[in-house]
Amino acid sequence: MHVIFRESHGLDEADTPQDLRQTPADLVVLSLSDSDLGAFASGWRRAKATAGADMPSLRLANLVALKHPLSVDTYIDNTLHAARGILIRLIGGVPYWPYGLQSVAALAREKGIALAILPADGRQDRQLDELSTLPISTLRRLGDLCATGGPVAAHAALAQLALAAGLYATPVLGDKALPIYGFWSPKQGLTSPLTTETTETTETTETTETTETTEHAAPRLAITFYRSFLSAGDTSPIQALFDAFEQRGFDVYGLFIPSLKAPEAAKWLVQQLHALAPDAIVNATSFSGKGKDGTSPLDVAGVPVFQVALATSTRSAWAEADRGLSPSDLAMHVVLPEVDGRLFSGVVSFKEPDARDPDLQYARYAHNAHPTRLAAAVDKVAAWVTLAKKTPADKRIAMILSTYPGKSWQMAHAVGLDALGSAEALLQDLDGAGYHVTAGVPLEQALSRETVTWPLDQYLEELQNLPANLQADLAAVWGAPQDDPSMKDGLFEFKATSRGNILIALQPERGTPKVREAEYHDLSRVPRHGYVAFYLWLRNARNSDAMLHLGAHGTLEWLPGKSVALSDSCWPEALIAQMPVIYPFIVNDPGEAAQAKRRISAVTLGHIPPPLKAAD
Repeated sequence: MHVIFRESHGLDEADTPQDLRQTPADLVVLSLSDSDLGAFASGWRRAKATAGADMPSLRLANLVALKHPLSVDTYIDNTLHAARGILIRLIGGVPYWPYGLQSVAALAREKGIALAILPADGRQDRQLDELSTLPISTLRRLGDLCATGGPVAAHAALAQLALAAGLYATPVLGDKALPIYGFWSPKQGLTSPLTTETTETTETTETTETTETTEHAAPRLAITFYRSFLSAGDTSPIQALFDAFEQRGFDVYGLFIPSLKAPEAAKWLVQQLHALAPDAIVNATSFSGKGKDGTSPLDVAGVPVFQVALATSTRSAWAEADRGLSPSDLAMHVVLPEVDGRLFSGVVSFKEPDARDPDLQYARYAHNAHPTRLAAAVDKVAAWVTLAKKTPADKRIAMILSTYPGKSWQMAHAVGLDALGSAEALLQDLDGAGYHVTAGVPLEQALSRETVTWPLDQYLEELQNLPANLQADLAAVWGAPQDDPSMKDGLFEFKATSRGNILIALQPERGTPKVREAEYHDLSRVPRHGYVAFYLWLRNARNSDAMLHLGAHGTLEWLPGKSVALSDSCWPEALIAQMPVIYPFIVNDPGEAAQAKRRISAVTLGHIPPPLKAAD
């Protein structure tokens, strides 16, 4: 059989057969985590310095590169067939890598290879135990060392695997312990979890930990992240998040854990978040954190939880892909966290390869923070915290109503919702909650005849702040802004009315009214000048604190750009930026609601469909 392998650097590398071009070695370690592999690389180097030529040879590979069955077969033929010991560490159990596990387990039994297949989520897995060829006691010892992490523990795990395979291993000296969970900061490393209360006495000073319930002056932020980032020294995005939030005046606390579902770690995290009482949480772990009781450890603080993606793809792969994230990254960092109700705030880092190690025949991929995207994510979190700390009377809210299908007799249409009636009711509720709301004529009348305006010269000035490619696309498709239908006498006119600090506006046309139906969901259609002007005015001239889009659905989340993990050159990101978005959405349309969650970071609030009524 002749197989042609092609080099692939896109988001679908797992779908492409790959030849890792590794020669056989005594020991092989496979993991989904580059942090794991980085720790084993450092551990082997440490062992090599002690044992010299007697140290068993080692190969390292990421399971992402072995997803395709042909990749597995090739790796077995070229590398694994001559191994004496194999260690596999994965999240997701047998379903994540079924063909690979079946094939490697069969090889191990045929060749008498010491095989350890370990779960990486802190929980025991009987299926993986049964596929392994080592005693349970050895598997647990290896599992504990892998969970401990770091070069010393990885050295000890390699020594344990070598002994199980009948190979020589030197004694492992040094402290193998990095706490399973704890507090960490870039400047201080491992830190004390909380402030303490000190009681002075005549003979001694007693110090006891206390739970703080008083309000703190600076906004307080918790960053939750994987312990493996510390054990592998792969903390670039976490350090960058610390720096960015501290520069914005936040008190930042880093909490590391092996997994949100590791029982002891989850219990500790609940206790610490309850005591810490943060204003917001930024989560850099993957997947859902919900346990059997239907709750996540991150729920305890009762504050917004913002999900950031530490992508496993390279920056160039993301930049070139309309989809934004690979299927695995989409599942880990977006879809499953949505189950927990987290607010997706964007991608903040990408993985880039180091030089290939000639001894291990492996190139480590490490996280590299993306300054622009990380700053955008931090700005979104800061905007929500600022909104929460403002008094209701000072909050400037923009309530946006859809214009589809654009009929004069069907103003502010929303699926399954009386948008105008709901807007009137919301104004009453906001007034009762202390917001600055003034009286006015019925909204249907006001929006039929009232407008707000914005000078062309101010628009042109703001337009210069958009990415050059967006400015070019806008000019190419729509020409000069003076020709826009909403332009009159040097002013853009927007159909809107104010009720105190609350603006109620009809969303402008994104394109041509005659082809509205065709353009409404068109992800390639560039919005026209009047549309762009409205959102730039809303955000930068009116200085709105938040936007409430009332009902399913508008067009902002359907503008051109990536499907998820947007860049600053994607139209939704360029127009809405960091502004908080609240989006009441009919509950039976989760697919289109996902667009709003993933492309404009909206909090979608599900409302039930109206009750059925007999026709007259």
